Amino acid sequence: MRIEVLGCSGGIGPGLRTTSLMLDGQTLIDAGTGVGDLEPAAARNIRRVLLTHAHLDHVCGLAFLADNLFSVIDRPIEVLARGETIEALRRHLFNWTLWPDFTRIPSERTPTLQLRSIEPGTAIDPIGEVGVSSFEVCHTVPSLGYVLQGPAATFAFTGDTGTCPRLWRALNALPKLDLLMIDVAFPDQEAELGELAKHYTPASLARDLGELRHRPQLLLTHHKPGNEAELLAQCAETLQGWSIRHLRRGDVIEI
Repeated sequence: MRIEVLGCSGGIGPGLRTTSLMLDGQTLIDAGTGVGDLEPAAARNIRRVLLTHAHLDHVCGLAFLADNLFSVIDRPIEVLARGETIEALRRHLFNWTLWPDFTRIPSERTPTLQLRSIEPGTAIDPIGEVGVSSFEVCHTVPSLGYVLQGPAATFAFTGDTGTCPRLWRALNALPKLDLLMIDVAFPDQEAELGELAKHYTPASLARDLGELRHRPQLLLTHHKPGNEAELLAQCAETLQGWSIRHLRRGDVIEI
């Protein structure tokens, strides 16, 4: 499987896009502003979107994607997420006030988006030879992470999370874990904000990694704009002994 990082920033700015991953050209994990860089032909190939949670930096691209595609696709795009996320989309986004209801456009029988709720721990239809499942993480709203288990490697993406025993129990239950894409949003001097917003800092991540029985490469994501240099330096110091990679828009991961 080829995972293209369309966006991985914790905010916007020149060259920065918020969270969205493209899997083999047909599936998205999250739909942040990175979706906006897709060519129209590539966007038309999207068949499924897996959402981690309802925050705008992870779902705003879904609204524009639906608006671009409703008249040119012949089957709905399936959107999978926790029930609370689905309810938030229905109530606060696709509500005819903030945005048209693309679960009813062009018609209720043939909508652009088909929303389906899943629970933590759910096994989802595989993508080719890659198994897909969800797990629970701890953020300020109900949230999921996703595991992709390929023939050669296992990849997990936490989405936005802070300290979360349930996260480490889910990852420790995996037979193996080769790549872990995990949120490190704030530098250590903003630890209080990180705890309030339920995002990791380098120090809190280093502490909690002691709960993990695997030794994956860490793919670090969701850095808040303006904090990148501090985060690189602090992660290099705090996460010594771990293989780390700070993700950037356009990076490609193969599993």
